[in-house]
Amino acid sequence: MFPWPEPGQKLSEIVTPMPVIDEDRLAANIARAQAYLSAHGKAFRPHIKTHKIAAVARAQIAAGAVGLNCQKLTEAEAFADAGFGDILVTYNILGPARLARLRALNERVGRLTVIADSDTTVEGYARAFAGAAKPLAVLIECDTGAGRVGVQSPEAAVALAERIAARPGLRFDGLLTYPPVGGAEAVESFLTRTMTLLAARGIGCPVRSNGGSPDLWKAHLVPSATEHRAGTYVYNDRSMVRAGECTQADLAMHVLATVVSRPTPTRAVLDAGSKALTSDLLGFSDHGEIEELPGARVVSLSEEHAVVDLSSCTGALPGVGDVVRVIPNHTCVISNLFDRMVFHRGGVVTRVEDLAARGTVW
Repeated sequence: MFPWPEPGQKLSEIVTPMPVIDEDRLAANIARAQAYLSAHGKAFRPHIKTHKIAAVARAQIAAGAVGLNCQKLTEAEAFADAGFGDILVTYNILGPARLARLRALNERVGRLTVIADSDTTVEGYARAFAGAAKPLAVLIECDTGAGRVGVQSPEAAVALAERIAARPGLRFDGLLTYPPVGGAEAVESFLTRTMTLLAARGIGCPVRSNGGSPDLWKAHLVPSATEHRAGTYVYNDRSMVRAGECTQADLAMHVLATVVSRPTPTRAVLDAGSKALTSDLLGFSDHGEIEELPGARVVSLSEEHAVVDLSSCTGALPGVGDVVRVIPNHTCVISNLFDRMVFHRGGVVTRVEDLAARGTVW
């Protein structure tokens, strides 16, 4: 087993493939997002699926975030174990085993919130929390155009809210949505219509949670939202640069990889395959961008190899043994591929952090 890098070690000395995080860019990304949302009077709830690291979450809270957004129950458990007390789980939680753990988690977290978009989910929560001293806070997830999960209309949201409010072990806390890029107008329309219908029935709606990193800097276009959720912004990635949400100077994560073969003049092979680089294309035709090799394309991934087409490369071609920096298409997936993450400043290792929630997919 190779030893993990130690503080003071140069990045050029560490074993690859290895994801590395630029400390200064990370801190700037956290500060910039928090300042923007605070200036617009919105609470910020970062999604930890991007980093899965307790120390990074603490930095987000220290900057002003109100709490955390987790995607799965076991992710929330990991961050509760790390001492976080305000957690939102944005996933329908189903089945007796998960619901028993949810009730136990609710008893030890100061503020735990979940979502629902169906009677089945609500009934499961109601059974699990029957007789509970502490009710479970529930938000209704609303489909405002993303076409994934969520109730399909304001009227359906109100009907589900009434069912939640009628259950002794549950508390209706509001609405939540994860819209498509550019969906601010549809979100505002859905929220305002639902709030009007709820008010007519005497039902309060204190939380209106909007989300997404691609539209983070447009959060002010949804005035009815009380909070915004975003994850990718903390590291940023190739897709965020393409969307115009950041520049390459804001990219905090790179995956270091070594050229292990140059079988032809126009082909290089890296030691970072699908176990180190995401196969998530996100609309790209290749698997990442290599900073040192402009025009090169990572055209395929096998488990342990990345094949790079150098035929359009405009820079100096690499040799066997050269180390390059890959900008991943989607940074969040990278975090679930490694046990630890290496942080650096100016190319010198500053710390190595455990990924507290790696593999927490239940």
